[in-house]
Amino acid sequence: MLRLTDLRLPLDHPASALTDAILARLGIAAADLTGYTIAKRSYDARKRGGIVLIYSLDVDTPREAELLQRLGPAAPAPKAGKNSGKNAAPADAGKVLPTPDTEYKFVARAPAALPLRPIVIGMGPCGLFAGLILAQMGFKPIILERGKAVRERTVDTFGLWRKRVLNPESNVQFGEGGAGTFSDGKLYSQISDKLHHGRKVLTEFVLAGAPEEILYVSKPHIGTFRLVSMVENMRATIESLGGEIRFSQRVEDVLIEDGQLRGVTLADGAQLRADHVVFAVGHSARDTFKMLHERGVFMEAKPFSIGFRIEHPQSLIDAARFGPQAGHEILGAADYKLVHHCRNGRSVYSFCMCPGGTVVAAASEPGRVVTNGMSQYSRNERNANAAIVVGITPDDFKPYDDSGSPLAGIALQRHWEAQAFALGGGEYEAPGQRVGDFLAGRASTALGAVQPSYTPGVRLSDLSASLPDYAIAAIREALPAFDKQIKGFAMADAMLTGVETRTSSPLRITRGADGHSLNTRGLFPAGEGAGYAGGILSAAVDGIKTAEAVAMSIMAGAVRSA
Repeated sequence: MLRLTDLRLPLDHPASALTDAILARLGIAAADLTGYTIAKRSYDARKRGGIVLIYSLDVDTPREAELLQRLGPAAPAPKAGKNSGKNAAPADAGKVLPTPDTEYKFVARAPAALPLRPIVIGMGPCGLFAGLILAQMGFKPIILERGKAVRERTVDTFGLWRKRVLNPESNVQFGEGGAGTFSDGKLYSQISDKLHHGRKVLTEFVLAGAPEEILYVSKPHIGTFRLVSMVENMRATIESLGGEIRFSQRVEDVLIEDGQLRGVTLADGAQLRADHVVFAVGHSARDTFKMLHERGVFMEAKPFSIGFRIEHPQSLIDAARFGPQAGHEILGAADYKLVHHCRNGRSVYSFCMCPGGTVVAAASEPGRVVTNGMSQYSRNERNANAAIVVGITPDDFKPYDDSGSPLAGIALQRHWEAQAFALGGGEYEAPGQRVGDFLAGRASTALGAVQPSYTPGVRLSDLSASLPDYAIAAIREALPAFDKQIKGFAMADAMLTGVETRTSSPLRITRGADGHSLNTRGLFPAGEGAGYAGGILSAAVDGIKTAEAVAMSIMAGAVRSA
């Protein structure tokens, strides 16, 4: 098949326009077009009122070889001279390519005799895909999840949102599906993916019940409710292939002998022997990080970001981004991506933008308040929300822990999460402030047009006491700058809710090129918690890569012992 790229059509084009565009691009008759599929669809919204759709299409034609020679990357280059136009390559040369092979290739098949099954710790996107790939290769993994199955976990999560009751082992952060279950369900990333692992992730999601459009839209998302049933379906697939999933099984210790991991100890005292253990624990498994640090597993502090959630009317964002074409079915609810470099050397940027969504309570420890954003597939809630965060580095951790420990970033997180809990009144309400009051440096005393969506509730206050001074100054500078890009962004009634501290892991459990921990063989750090991913897709891809590393290590050991 041929891959045609950069086919541009009006937003409201008829279905027949795609066929016409293919025939025009290739210069063929309709009889020579066997069929086509959409590989990717995005849009260009830079011209107000003139949004265009951009397609990549996979085309089936019996004239493939001829067309590649005439229009492909090796098409003749234009010749110099006054008659060069006669011999020039067609204008669309280079936009016709062979369709790439994106089918996933397994790196190994498990041997008939497998003395010890691999263990995967954590069942977020990374652990879920590590377990799935290992199961598909025949390694029959044991997956240990400290939280509950996804539907039980949902009940506990709503217990915090509606009744102010936090279950430290079953919440937004912990449980089947991981933190991504209660998010916008974004399925795009900027990672390099030459082996098309991301395509494997999307394909498995579709098999589990996701809409097929995620295979081709430029910014696919699923939403929380759909993710719940998809996670259950993927669990069933793993179990059907011989994998085993154990819920409410927190790992409390590791067994290390001469630099080799030999197993894990669970909270109930049970021990499981294993020579290959994937640690896909997520960025909030602070007790696990502490345990691994105490056992000498190499890790290092790394930068992350802190800030607030901001809410606007979704209609304001739609109008700013799409103009008179706002509300079009194909476009859906508009998103944004903003960054500002401040005079104090800090960078402020939007993160985890949730169109038509809600701000949710994401605490996992008692006496602390953490925010996150969430959307359903429909993205039809009244508010848009995003984190507005400031980048920080390990040097910023020192006022909270000056020991040089790789866990120092956790001390910073806990300090400001506890401060937010106190400012919110001590009942898991979050501190909030209108943007106009925040910029003016005065506490808010009444809500405006934008009603905050965070539950259990928002207590109006002065957010200047909820983050370090340098972060407050940076965000105060950034909001008016963002208003120049999106008119109304700094509107007085827009709502800030604090605090956002779990943007990524505050540390990295460093691994080598073979996937093993730098100083503990058999321990495979993976995903967001280990500092190697950010978001559902990149975490899932890292789970696939880690499963491959485990498989290759097991097979190498089998060869040595043969």
